[in-house]
Amino acid sequence: MPKQYRSVAGRELLYFTLAAFDACEELAQTLVVISPDDTHFDARRFAPLRFAVRPCGGASRQASVRGGLDALVELGATDDDWVLVHDAARPGITPELIRSLIAALANDDVGGIMALPVADTLKRVDVPHGDRIARTESRNGLWQAQTPQMFRIGMLREAIARAELDGHDLTDEASAIEWLGHAPRLVRGSLRNFKVTYPEDFALAEAILKQFP
Repeated sequence: MPKQYRSVAGRELLYFTLAAFDACEELAQTLVVISPDDTHFDARRFAPLRFAVRPCGGASRQASVRGGLDALVELGATDDDWVLVHDAARPGITPELIRSLIAALANDDVGGIMALPVADTLKRVDVPHGDRIARTESRNGLWQAQTPQMFRIGMLREAIARAELDGHDLTDEASAIEWLGHAPRLVRGSLRNFKVTYPEDFALAEAILKQFP
């Protein structure tokens, strides 16, 4: 089963993300982008939260975001409207974090992302999946990207189109904006907004969401 539909703290993982965005009246709409062959999503399990759903997900994050942006335009969004792109696998997002990002970027010319300064020592290996340290990397000035990532729809669509034209499949929206030559802003996030990636992450997410729902 896709991780966004796994049960955590009595709810599907996706529910916590939708609930956080639903609580923000600043947002006109929440769009859930799913794969065209997704057989797990059931809108009834997320009632009465506000959202629309479109089966326009692609083979990569970049393709899925492009499909989502196109769907927002079909729903009436304009190039000047802000969009916040968020991973469903980050159930620790809160309305307060979302509002802090919106407040920090509302008057920004570019937009930006939630992120945290890198706290761990970083080691590099020479080959993929190697287990011998080649060198230690400096963590000075390094931040770990999170979501939401907030940009104007028109700028983000242009950035993704440019990246695709140049043959690049970028791993987050900020990378696409950087590809256009812009410098997105960093807004401090939270450790609770981590991405559920490994099997043990489900237990951590459950502990956080039960104690701090």
